[in-house]
Amino acid sequence: MHSLRRAAYIALAWVSFCLGVIGVFVPLMPTTCFMLLAVWAASRGSPRFALWIREHPRFGPAVVAWEGERAIPRHAKWLAGAMLSFSILVLLFTLSVVWLKVTLVTGLVLLGLWIASRPEPRGLGAPPAQLVRR
Repeated sequence: MHSLRRAAYIALAWVSFCLGVIGVFVPLMPTTCFMLLAVWAASRGSPRFALWIREHPRFGPAVVAWEGERAIPRHAKWLAGAMLSFSILVLLFTLSVVWLKVTLVTGLVLLGLWIASRPEPRGLGAPPAQLVRR
């Protein structure tokens, strides 16, 4: 049973990682949340894979900042704000069910405010190798 659970974590990590990579190229598809899920699952199934994600030059800094400080880099906040704004505009002009439109727009605005309220990373935090050995 232990090996089945480990395999499930590794599979979830790889699927999440792949979805995060797709998010780099596809508008409105998130990247960081999938990378966070990938590193969480990899930490339980393959610590080497988790370390590789944390040390990745593109994805690692945001993951390490979130794990170490619950911080979001400024550029990521701006990008998230732009994507949320675009999503809100699309919803306003395409959705005809008023209660659904209000609910979704309110949720996206609250999400944007939450993202904006997160601190920015102060530094690099703990080196990735130390994060694996918790």
